[in-house]
Amino acid sequence: MDLGLVGKVAVVTGGSSGIGLATARVLLGEGASVVICGRDPQRLEAAREQLASAGDVFAQRCDVLLEQDVQGLVDAVTSWRGSCDLLVNNAGQGRVSTFAATSDEAWREELELKFFSQIRTTRAFAPLLRKSASGSIVAVNSLLAYQPEPHMVCTSAARAGVQNLLKSLSVEFAPDIRVNSVVVGLIESGQWERRFAARPDQSVGRDAWFSQLARDKHIPLGRLGAAEEVARAIVFLGAPASAYTTGATLEISGGLSRHF
Repeated sequence: MDLGLVGKVAVVTGGSSGIGLATARVLLGEGASVVICGRDPQRLEAAREQLASAGDVFAQRCDVLLEQDVQGLVDAVTSWRGSCDLLVNNAGQGRVSTFAATSDEAWREELELKFFSQIRTTRAFAPLLRKSASGSIVAVNSLLAYQPEPHMVCTSAARAGVQNLLKSLSVEFAPDIRVNSVVVGLIESGQWERRFAARPDQSVGRDAWFSQLARDKHIPLGRLGAAEEVARAIVFLGAPASAYTTGATLEISGGLSRHF
């Protein structure tokens, strides 16, 4: 199926690893020109080198919580290709803490990260997206938005608020810009690799450890997801092929959710 991405320009935040990097790779494979950004210059350059053979890619250091960095990203994209058709808001990690263990400062940090990693980039790129004939935003969020965990109370609350924001934006920005999201469950990532490396029983192999994790978390498909599986969903939602879809949320969790 032709997704209609040939010649389009996409910006992927948090694009130096994990879901962001995988999304950039899929976009390039579909013929889009891709801008990736991240905070770590070395990781960003390593990602750019990985992607360079796959297509037209540009990398720019950017902290999405800093207004001047985000404006610098917009300026770089404008200078590089002069347009933007798709913004993938992917930056932001989770905070492990209970309500009792979360300070006011930690609450503020988490709420700022989850909201402003969406707000600043969306505000900055909206003018370019409105000029596109197929302007689209896809936000990467967590299943915690709908199914909170007691050990991640702060992140869960912030994720839920972000989903409300995205629904509002899908109405306010229509018909010029579509706004959709994916909510993900447990995805193989550097975080889980670090937990595997620190496992109490070092005799347990990687496959066995991840299989047990999936059983412990009661994932019906019996495994963690791959970044590429999330990336393909992001690319479809952001592409012209899904032109009549906005305000939608696609769950990618291996069946982990218990809500309906």
